[in-house]
Amino acid sequence: MPVSLTALTKEIAVFRRFNRMYTRFIGTLNEGLLNSDYSLAEARVLYELATREAPTAREIAEELGVDAGYLSRLLTKFECDGLLKRKTSELDGRYTDLARTARGRSAFKKLNALSDDQARDVLEDLTPSALLQLIECMRTIEGIVTKADRNRPPFVLRPHRVGDMGWVVYREGLGYAEQYGWDETFEALVARIVDQFVTNFDSSRERCWIAEIDGQSVGHIFLVKHPGEPETAKLRLLFVEPSARGMGLGDALVKECIRFARTAGYKKISLWTQNILTSAHHLYERAGFRLTKEEAHHSFGKDLVGQTWELDLTGESPVRPLG
Repeated sequence: MPVSLTALTKEIAVFRRFNRMYTRFIGTLNEGLLNSDYSLAEARVLYELATREAPTAREIAEELGVDAGYLSRLLTKFECDGLLKRKTSELDGRYTDLARTARGRSAFKKLNALSDDQARDVLEDLTPSALLQLIECMRTIEGIVTKADRNRPPFVLRPHRVGDMGWVVYREGLGYAEQYGWDETFEALVARIVDQFVTNFDSSRERCWIAEIDGQSVGHIFLVKHPGEPETAKLRLLFVEPSARGMGLGDALVKECIRFARTAGYKKISLWTQNILTSAHHLYERAGFRLTKEEAHHSFGKDLVGQTWELDLTGESPVRPLG
């Protein structure tokens, strides 16, 4: 049974003290967040506009839990300031599609950089043990206070940390051996990929996401720079445990890659896969990727047909499929 209000007097005081400390600490009480021209609410709306594939006012209002009228006033302000364009949705005339202008993209890029700088200034001065403790506490708080939200997915996506890369190599190697009979040369390939990722990691342009359910890793995906093509990102090592399939986890991982690629300034995402991995193909197709190349090869102890898929991020016509 819930604890009575009178029994929570001390806990309520601690809770409120933490909130006062944290809002002061991250500067949300200032008129402009991070000494920018935007309030906290405006910055959050800019973030949603930047990280959604095709944002609508309704989706943003639901995600942020804000009044539709208040959001409409913010969007009108953005439109007047030249940050945003609005047009009636081609799919449903009841809704409005939102698109950032070049000025809007520039504004978010600067604000996003300020947010990264703020976090870096705090985290880089911590000892390794204090850093680990802080991040774990943040994850714990997030997990506890969002668990009651039934609209949230049953999984969380988090950045990689020490120990994850070994798990990635192990699960990729064993998983593909069990499902497709691939030999240890595939595991060796995965090991090289994660070694290059860790050794040359560029946090402004690259990411690894680990999917968790109740603290257990159940999937992962990587987005890395494409060698020799600075405006192209590579999606690599998409993997979802068989026990976690069917809950939208694969779609969520792919969408997270796309969102980050857009904010990082990439114009295209490319990936290499095999024609037998049909479940992954459906994920890529739903996200807008198009098959651009096929080539037979012998790898991992099997005769395979490799495929290259691409996603255009410029807003122009998508890459045409083969055939």
